[in-house]
Amino acid sequence: MEKQYPSSIILAAKLIVLFLTVAIAYFLKSVLVPLMFALVIAIMLFPLCNFLERIKLPRAAASIISVIVATLVLSGLLYFIVHQVIVIGKDGQDIANNFGDIYDKIQSWLESTFGLQPGELIQRIRKEGQESLSGVGKYLTSVFSSAGGTLANGVLVPLYTFFFLYYRDFFKDFLIQAIKGASASKVMNTINKIYHVIQSYLLGLVMVMGIIAVLNTVGLLVMGLEYAWFFGTLAAILILIPYIGVAIGSLVPALFALATMDSPWYALGVIGWFQVVQFLEGNFITPNIVGGKVSLNPLVAIISLLLGGMLFGLGGLILAIPMVAVMKIIFEMTDATKPFSFLIGEPANDHLKRGSYGKLLDKHHLNEEEDDSSSI
Repeated sequence: MEKQYPSSIILAAKLIVLFLTVAIAYFLKSVLVPLMFALVIAIMLFPLCNFLERIKLPRAAASIISVIVATLVLSGLLYFIVHQVIVIGKDGQDIANNFGDIYDKIQSWLESTFGLQPGELIQRIRKEGQESLSGVGKYLTSVFSSAGGTLANGVLVPLYTFFFLYYRDFFKDFLIQAIKGASASKVMNTINKIYHVIQSYLLGLVMVMGIIAVLNTVGLLVMGLEYAWFFGTLAAILILIPYIGVAIGSLVPALFALATMDSPWYALGVIGWFQVVQFLEGNFITPNIVGGKVSLNPLVAIISLLLGGMLFGLGGLILAIPMVAVMKIIFEMTDATKPFSFLIGEPANDHLKRGSYGKLLDKHHLNEEEDDSSSI
């Protein structure tokens, strides 16, 4: 007869396992982050690799060509950004002079309005800046400190991607053998679900980024801002970094407009237009294109972003949503973990309407009189 352990011991064991898993992931982040990026890229490249195999190319050749295509696309995008930064940097002295004039005007206005002397103004700005940004600086340092390690390991990502494509059936066979609590068909269905969810989400995200780039660029062109395509595209790419990316994407062109245009209203116009685009993206564009392909609880999504940033830095922020979506699908495999998949998922409409508590009691065949003590 199998020995039954108290529920408190089982809960403590689960918490210990969870803690050890998080600790191991943190210490191995320099290996795990490139692997996760390679897995995501391999999922995106699978249709191309599969097409090349269908036209009689060997799997090794198809995998290598797919990786080369992805490398060329990403390198072209990186070249575009770096080239535009270099071009803008040639006007750096003029921009710096304009910022100096703007600072002098602000200083003169503060002196005439509040009676602040130049030295006192600088000291106050420095003091307030140090106090208010000390905590933010520490957080940003922890988030972006891993970016250098990720870039250093970036040369391994194409290699990892190749092996994910080339050995994909080998890895599937391993998972079928390793997961003893589920049938082979269930494991394969789970793998296919993960593939379709991640690919649909990523393709939808690419479409959203393209639309956002066009909308941003049109607004900047109407305002007459130079390098509109660069700033519009950069802001669209930065939506990969939730919350922080949106702020940076609008702040950079606003500062550029402040330094190069003849009125500060252009900078306010840039920020205002980007906020309009962000509103359209959050309420219309993303829901209609990406829709329910990931179907994550918004609260869980926010927590996953915070934890991803703390554990894996910048890479964790980008990978948090697709990785939690994968966890949701994996949790659906067994009855013991299905409640966690339910928690990660998006609540149904019946959970958010008036009278939902009564429907909850009916769903679980509970007696409302007996459950009054726990009702909230």
